[in-house]
Amino acid sequence: MKLLYAPGACSLGIHVLLEDIGKPYETEAVNLREGAQFKPEFTAVNAKSKVPTVVRDDGSVLTEFPAIAYWLARTNPAQKLLPDGFEEQTRVLEALDYVVATVHMQGFSRLFRPSAYSPTSSDEDAVKARGKEIVEKGFALLDKQLAGKQYVAGGYSIADAALFYVEFWAGRVGLTLPPNLAAHLERMKSRPAVQKALAAEGLA
Repeated sequence: MKLLYAPGACSLGIHVLLEDIGKPYETEAVNLREGAQFKPEFTAVNAKSKVPTVVRDDGSVLTEFPAIAYWLARTNPAQKLLPDGFEEQTRVLEALDYVVATVHMQGFSRLFRPSAYSPTSSDEDAVKARGKEIVEKGFALLDKQLAGKQYVAGGYSIADAALFYVEFWAGRVGLTLPPNLAAHLERMKSRPAVQKALAAEGLA
C-alpha cells in the first residue's frame, strides 16, 4: 500500500491512521506548491489532483479522506478505529464529515486559497474573513462536543485523526483553539502514531 501525501496537508490525518494500524506501507510526497498534482505522473493515479490518495496492494486507488479513513478502519478491525455500536459509529461519521466538508473545505480552504473564491484580489480579505468565521464556528461546536471526553466519540477513532489535522492547521493561521480542542491536540501529539507521522513529514 502506498500513501501519496503532501507534508502538512489533510493527508496528515491518513498518515496518522496508517501509523495507528502498524502495517507496512510506502509514502510518496507530492509537491502541491509546484503543481505536481496536475502533472501526468499524478493524474494517471488520481485524476482529481488531490491528496490523500492511497494505492492499495491490488493496484486499485482510493481517494477522499472520509472514504480512505473508513476503509482503513473497516479492514483493520483489531485497531478499533471505529466503535462497535451503531449510534457511536454514526456519531464518528457525523464528526468526520463536518470536519472535512465544513471546517476544512468551507473554512480553511478560504483561508489558504482565497483566490479560488474571488474573481478579484480586492475581495480576498473578505473571503479570508468568511473562512475564519466558518472555522471558528466549527471549532466552537466541536469544542462543545468534546466536553467531558478525551476523543470525539468517546474512544479514539478516525474522526480524531481528521480533527487533528485541522487543529494542527490552526497554528499555521494564528487561530487560538478553544480549551477542549487545545487539550485534544496535545493528547493527539502524545500518541506515538502522530509523532511518527509528523516526523516522517518533517513537521515534528
